[in-house]
Amino acid sequence: MRGWISFYPHIQEMRVISGIYKHRRFEIPRTFSARPTTDFAKESLFNVLANRIDLEDATALDLFAGTGSISIELVSRGCSKVISVEKDPAHYNFICKIMETVKTDKCFPIRGDVFRYIERCDTRFNFIFADPPYSLPNLSDIPDLVLNGKLLDDDGIFVLEHGSKNDFSSHSRFTDMKVYGSVHFSFFK
Repeated sequence: MRGWISFYPHIQEMRVISGIYKHRRFEIPRTFSARPTTDFAKESLFNVLANRIDLEDATALDLFAGTGSISIELVSRGCSKVISVEKDPAHYNFICKIMETVKTDKCFPIRGDVFRYIERCDTRFNFIFADPPYSLPNLSDIPDLVLNGKLLDDDGIFVLEHGSKNDFSSHSRFTDMKVYGSVHFSFFK
């Protein structure tokens, strides 16, 4: 199947790496501007998370959910509740379609602005993931908005995906960073 995808570069797909939906594949419309986290980076991220947090029955928040790649992976790995926040209507509809396809009641897509959601949210999560556009002007504000907004449980983990231009190592709640090609994951507690 990989060779087939390579032969037709205009076709993108995402796959579920592990869990109850393991090996499920979803074709991403070529009109999408969102880029799903690469399989390699996603698999590496979840391998790191497996040693840090038990996702079984965890609550999770996926900010800038894009194609829903991280959301479906979280549901597949046993999260009891996943909130996916995505502003783009086509991307939001795509996430809804994926969740309907797998017939899950564990994911709750929300179409809206991430910054407004953070401001108004009064729920705490075990795990929060954010994958904003790398060129977002206020990307560097996201850790403080999430961590000061009391969205993360005391023992929770927040992961921010970003490009090489950002460095969060001096942040007081930064723990470490993992790099997979052009993808950088900064971890916060």
